[in-house]
Amino acid sequence: MKIQTPVIAGKKEISFTNRELVSLIAPLLLEQLLAISVGMADSMMVASVGDAAISAVSLVDSISNLMIYIFSAMAAGGAAVAGQYIGRCERDNANSAGQHLVLLLGATSLLFVSLLYLFKSAVLTTVFGHIDADVMAATDKYYTIVMASIPGIALYNGGAAIFRTMGRSDVSLKVSLLMNGINIGGNALLIFVFHMDVAGVAIPTLVSRTVAAAVILSLLFDDKLPLHLSDVRAFRLNGRLLHNIFYIGIPSGIENGMFHLGRLILFSLISTFGTASIVANAIGNTLGNFHCFAGQAINLGLTTVISQCVGAGDFDAARYYLRKLVRAAYALMAAVNLLIIALLPLIMRVYDVSPEAERLAVTVALIHGISSIFLWLPSFMLPTFLRAAGDARFTMAASMLTMWLCRVLFAYILGKFMGYGVIGVWTAHAILDWTVRSIVFFLRYRGGKWTTKAITS
Repeated sequence: MKIQTPVIAGKKEISFTNRELVSLIAPLLLEQLLAISVGMADSMMVASVGDAAISAVSLVDSISNLMIYIFSAMAAGGAAVAGQYIGRCERDNANSAGQHLVLLLGATSLLFVSLLYLFKSAVLTTVFGHIDADVMAATDKYYTIVMASIPGIALYNGGAAIFRTMGRSDVSLKVSLLMNGINIGGNALLIFVFHMDVAGVAIPTLVSRTVAAAVILSLLFDDKLPLHLSDVRAFRLNGRLLHNIFYIGIPSGIENGMFHLGRLILFSLISTFGTASIVANAIGNTLGNFHCFAGQAINLGLTTVISQCVGAGDFDAARYYLRKLVRAAYALMAAVNLLIIALLPLIMRVYDVSPEAERLAVTVALIHGISSIFLWLPSFMLPTFLRAAGDARFTMAASMLTMWLCRVLFAYILGKFMGYGVIGVWTAHAILDWTVRSIVFFLRYRGGKWTTKAITS
């Protein structure tokens, strides 16, 4: 897609036609839908390996997903820096920002993974506690293989974010198709044909992420692209560029990491409410992915658009495109969630759970689905807008504060102390937290202070 950005033309007017916005966002919608659909299929194949494998994958993924959340947020933050340089007509700095982002993700992911291997015994015994011997053996094997895939997924996210910044979300979609195809095909082959244990789940994950990283980075070494990587031997560290990436990327990474930590804490709380609540929460999480995927996809496109507008100093354009994309997101979110709500009786029939678990799951799905229509967009699109504009520190501080006070604290108050159980937890999450977030970020947006937070040269 050829986007009308000022990188080549040297103009400061930012303009995205409807066709360009659709070309940017449509692949992102497909990519998000693909990811959650493949994740469900993956989970079903893991279930066929046995209870020990299910437990091992669940335990280790709680850590690996934390790393992925952090690095994907850093990638998005670094891409916002490159986007602002595009808006400023500074092509060399935009290219260099992309190169710095890739090297930063590679270095930090290798550092984190080295620490996770170095302290593997402590992690397995301290974080996971006393678990059965067969689960521990499976966990150790899965951990050893899957942790090696973290640098691959970090670098893939970095490359995908750079392509999105250029408006080429179709590239990240194609590489995502390749990655998920290798993963699910490898799982099917190793589990059902070669009858491997938990390693049959882990090896395809490692291979698919490594291949995806190699492919997307190799595509970036094309000097015909507006943003591209150059010969590593010619790379020179630029302190100002690194500072700008840290300025947006690090707060975004911390924010995402804290969110995942909060989810783990709430999962521990829900596990005390009994089996029916655990099952209802699992169903709610699965349906929740579908509730929000359209908004999450548009958020990725929003970063591309807003970072360029802010880089050019065209704040009126930034406001205009926010309103335009919010309207589109509301329409999509309403259509998706109303369809899911209408299909809930059929969905519950597929799960075939106990009457109590079904009752709780339906209530959770209604709370989250209805809230997703009205509250998800202002509580998550506005902070995405602010981060793309450079106001990442405020969004980090506000998000962490509302999460701990509204989502976590009130989950304990409503769920545990007032006796509402899993319903209280999801009420604190999808109604209280999202309402407060919406108010806080709307006031920040209306206040206009974000217009002073763009990166410096």
